Amino acid sequence: MNAPLSASLPPDDVTHGSVHDQVLALGQRAKTASAGMARASAAAKNQALKRLAALLRENTQALQADNANDLARAEAAGLAAPMVDRLRLSPKILATCAEGCEQLAAMPDIIGEIIGMKQQASGIRVGQMRVPLGVFGMIFESRPNVTIEAASLSIKSGNACILRGGSEAIDSNKALARLVQQALQESGLPADAVQLVQTTDREAVGHLIAMPQYVDVIVPRGGKSLIERISRDAKVPVIKHLDGNCHTYVDDPCDMALAVKVADNAKTNKFSPCNASEGLLVAQAVAAEFLPLIGKIYAEKGVEMRCCAKSKAILSQVAGAQLVDATEQDWFEEYLAPIISIKVVEGLDQAIAHINHYSSHHTDAILTRDHVHAQRFLREVDSASVMVNTSTRFADGFEFGLGAEIGISTDKLHARGPVGIEGLTSLKYVVLGEGEVRN
Repeated sequence: MNAPLSASLPPDDVTHGSVHDQVLALGQRAKTASAGMARASAAAKNQALKRLAALLRENTQALQADNANDLARAEAAGLAAPMVDRLRLSPKILATCAEGCEQLAAMPDIIGEIIGMKQQASGIRVGQMRVPLGVFGMIFESRPNVTIEAASLSIKSGNACILRGGSEAIDSNKALARLVQQALQESGLPADAVQLVQTTDREAVGHLIAMPQYVDVIVPRGGKSLIERISRDAKVPVIKHLDGNCHTYVDDPCDMALAVKVADNAKTNKFSPCNASEGLLVAQAVAAEFLPLIGKIYAEKGVEMRCCAKSKAILSQVAGAQLVDATEQDWFEEYLAPIISIKVVEGLDQAIAHINHYSSHHTDAILTRDHVHAQRFLREVDSASVMVNTSTRFADGFEFGLGAEIGISTDKLHARGPVGIEGLTSLKYVVLGEGEVRN
């Protein structure tokens, strides 16, 4: 096996002084680097992404050696198996990271594009230009591949970023960040455009989110407690989502086979992501036919069903079904587990009202054969992603064709839904004239 990258590459020099001084130095360097990234050519940014992809493939063994240190510490600390698995940098995961970089490199460069240019009566022409945000800080947990996702999006969007990963993945994150800086440097771009907070001291987070003079936006990606803390304490704008309480509504009329297939996938494809459906709403007219069909599948897959009185009465006929009486809190709950709340509703109006009251405004879907119902659902459901006849599991930057994402935002200002390249940019007005003066 190749030597770990931590042994073969020079360490970052921002590791001395107090935690405050370390983070301050990162901010100052990022601000300087952001100017270089804003004027970088599309060719240079794409070259850095392609070089990063090549470095990830060339250093797979070395990266796994560093990753092994994190895995060993996690297992020794008694971390649960699913959490340990999230830390793993397998060859397949690294190959996916490399492919993501190449996909971003192949996408059009939107920085500097001008939209909506219109001639005014005064003679001036007014439009808007897409520009980078500047510097974003990203605070994330567990998965070290997020280092590459964030770095690659930062490069493509012409930003600089400061990354603070979880202490459980520190060796992996350091090794990955060094490759990113190597790719930037070899492509003629500032290495400081992507920097990693080198310390595992939690104090660093508090400093990073309180530097508006250097950081333009913070993107937290992790558990609810982390995001709540950052939202509460940050002095910098935050792009966030707290919960993924997503819903699938089975309408009257619906294609029964389609509804069963999609409702199954939306819940059981994977239980832990924020885009898995946590609530199932069923129109009363189709409940007697639909619920036994989906209930049988959920029972076979070990999904606990927390039911309203009507749905429980219907599902009680399903052999092996784990049925629990739903409480008011269940309608709000993001389980991230093999549990789903189920409610029979009168129809579309009640379904929309339920979703807008209880959901986290992340992703909600309707399964229907009625075009008017579909259009009303799209217009009236107040969520970041609204879907017709497909699984909520598609609420993902890669699946939406964004190349990658740094997270999913349930905010209404600036970025909403999966945050890709456009979410890391802003629009500024540009005005073109030929000597016009205002009367």
